[in-house]
Amino acid sequence: MLGFWFRWVRREVGWFRPLVGTYQVVSSASVDVLWRKVVNLADVSWHPLIARTNVPQGLIPKPGLIYQAVTRMLPIPIHIFVERVSPKELLSVRVLAFPGVEERVTYRVESTLCGTRVSYSVTLRGWLSPLIWSLIRPYAARVAAELVQAVERESQASTQETPPLRSPLQDLLGVAIMVYWIGCPFIAN
Repeated sequence: MLGFWFRWVRREVGWFRPLVGTYQVVSSASVDVLWRKVVNLADVSWHPLIARTNVPQGLIPKPGLIYQAVTRMLPIPIHIFVERVSPKELLSVRVLAFPGVEERVTYRVESTLCGTRVSYSVTLRGWLSPLIWSLIRPYAARVAAELVQAVERESQASTQETPPLRSPLQDLLGVAIMVYWIGCPFIAN
């Protein structure tokens, strides 16, 4: 008898419904570059919610991988479980932080006519989810934008580090100076 009552109460209480937020940003970077940044679990310097992880550099996420991360807001360790990976398309993880809240995060990278769209989707369930949502909502809204900005900053830095190409005029001027310099003693004799 009580089992029926608890199922009815859980179904009827409205604030137990999952809280969902999806944030999208369009980037000029390619799908490959953005995907490499998403799956690099060791480098989360761009992430506004996660400070660091215990993942070794170069580890490729696969379903079933469990790793530990530390949040920026409170220095508490959380466990992250990789649920689903579709290469160059989707990464879905489950965040196990507190009892009473279940968080599922999905990163999606898609090529569109206007550029590459990055989607960051958060789903919170549990009785503690309204409190957690009120804390992380402003930061979750920035995740996709911060990811795109980090990738675009890296691409700009890599283009600035390449040495400038020499123009053919500079090469021709160098040859003329060398001919004059080497040819000068021969002309005098």
